[in-house]
Amino acid sequence: MGLRGPSIAGLAYFVVALGWGFVLGALRELVVAPRLGGFAAVALEVPIMLAISWVAARALVRIFAVPATIGARLTMGLVAFGLLETSEVALAAWFGTPIEAFVAALATAKGALGLSAQVIYALIPLALRRF
Repeated sequence: MGLRGPSIAGLAYFVVALGWGFVLGALRELVVAPRLGGFAAVALEVPIMLAISWVAARALVRIFAVPATIGARLTMGLVAFGLLETSEVALAAWFGTPIEAFVAALATAKGALGLSAQVIYALIPLALRRF
């Protein structure tokens, strides 16, 4: 199987996260953030996204028969993480945000919380080796 199975599982994991992230992100920015502020909105979204990610990763590991090895699970998570970050940069550019501003936003509390959640998201397939 090599890395093909974990890579395809990573692509599927990314697609799930992108879809749910789009829905929850729209709700966060349009409904929650104006009322509670950006950081609080992200803080409310993170546990929901991580729970969705856990369930999705668990299902995808089974569907794609990703071996419970460190390498296979890290490949799945890193493929998904790489695609997620690439899509975020591309989306920011589409909306006219310079790359410097995008990177600078990661240094804010809101940005650091979001990036931390994305790192955890990338590690979930590896964590599932124990479950």
